[in-house]
Amino acid sequence: MTGKIIKGISGFYYVHAAESGIYECKAKGIFRNRKIKPLVGDNVEIDVLDEKEKKGNIIDIKERKNELIRPAVANIDQALLIFAAAKPEPNYSLLERFLIMMRCQQIPVIICFNKSDLCKNEKMEQIADVYKKCGFPLLFTSAILNQGIEDLFFLLEGKTSAVAGPSGVGKSSIVNRLQDEVQMETGDISRKIERGKNTTRHSQLIHIKENTYIMDTPGFGSLDLLGIHSDTLWSYYEEFLPYEPDCRFKGCSHINEPNCGIKQALEEGKIHRQRYENYVSLYRELKENEKFEWRKL
Repeated sequence: MTGKIIKGISGFYYVHAAESGIYECKAKGIFRNRKIKPLVGDNVEIDVLDEKEKKGNIIDIKERKNELIRPAVANIDQALLIFAAAKPEPNYSLLERFLIMMRCQQIPVIICFNKSDLCKNEKMEQIADVYKKCGFPLLFTSAILNQGIEDLFFLLEGKTSAVAGPSGVGKSSIVNRLQDEVQMETGDISRKIERGKNTTRHSQLIHIKENTYIMDTPGFGSLDLLGIHSDTLWSYYEEFLPYEPDCRFKGCSHINEPNCGIKQALEEGKIHRQRYENYVSLYRELKENEKFEWRKL
């Protein structure tokens, strides 16, 4: 019997099989030997051990379309990155890292700033101005007021989307607005540190409507740029691409070199300065990490 993993908790995997229901399964030891861990979103084959109690074993994991390390999910069509427009303040460095990793894996992205009811129009315009040229759909929502949810639903329809973002930004509240069957726990923000509680403790695939699923995933506050080299970092910035051919030097870092097409575009307002400064910061971080790795050799 084939199905899809919709949840994994403490070594148990809950597999939804069309027209048969949900089976609680364990993974065969062969996967540990092959160093493969089943992920939410995996299409699997199961051996039913008890039909009445809906128990079985996962005996095969089908080839994955894609795989994310964080959140640890598989076979998604797009990622929905949710940040708060206010309370807590947007973590732009973390957002940049998400965007780069998703582009590296060629996964389409929707950028969503929630809690727009706590944010003045001028600030929302400033946020939109930063990301309007980055090549991803951008929208503002308020889960508490149900604003922007219909527009978000339109972008999710017909796809399997993984939700990602830091804790306390309203991810679970938005998931609850999108469907009625599974109501996720929501938490409060600490007034002292403006940091949210991680109310989602495991990834879960939730059915919204026919052919439309959303993966709610645990929030987190850091992300390493695994597999990204400093020399190619610029290529993950959509708005940089048209201007790189104008650089005088091959292998231009777009930081210190003269006659740089990207820096010229920056001065002409074609690239937003915050995006460029984020690029410079991440470039230097990667460069330092590469030096450290070279010293260890």
